[in-house]
Amino acid sequence: MTIDKCCVLHIDKVCVDTCFHINSNVLPIVKQCLDLGVTISHNLQSSEHINIIVAKAHQRASTILRCFVSRDTNLLVRAFNVYVRPLVEYNSVTWSPYLKQDMEAIERVQRCFTKRLPGLNKYSYCERLAKLNLPSLDLRRLQNDLVWCYKILFGYVDMRADDFFESRLSNTRVYNSKAGRTARTCEMKLK
Repeated sequence: MTIDKCCVLHIDKVCVDTCFHINSNVLPIVKQCLDLGVTISHNLQSSEHINIIVAKAHQRASTILRCFVSRDTNLLVRAFNVYVRPLVEYNSVTWSPYLKQDMEAIERVQRCFTKRLPGLNKYSYCERLAKLNLPSLDLRRLQNDLVWCYKILFGYVDMRADDFFESRLSNTRVYNSKAGRTARTCEMKLK
């Protein structure tokens, strides 16, 4: 174990004065730390992580446009999908933004990249996405969240659905035309 990589992060408004040690080395108390590629802050807000990945994503997108000799739009979009999009989508179920400014900052990466593609700067962002057959980054995060919900609900991951969802029978009755009868519906609600 590398002690230099260890630190203490208090996830609370009150800072505890207790010192933690590993092999007589005092661990530093930090306001944020990097864990499995995600920057975790003391208040569990994702803005700092988003600022970091957006800066890296803009750099990579600019590098693609600067370094590729080819001006083939399909090739440049494929390079964006391979080198940039994983930066802004990695582990997004844990840091998914909820502040409008964070959502806009992430979307701005793809917005700026598509605007700089040859022949597309005169179109609006929605028109550029349609022409390039690309979904918005916000829609991709939503799809990823829904895939994880599915995996949790149907036991494809080692997480208990009861920890995240509460199920109950609804009083709403639905007529099933194929079966020729009414049935109660089941609702799933986030806890």
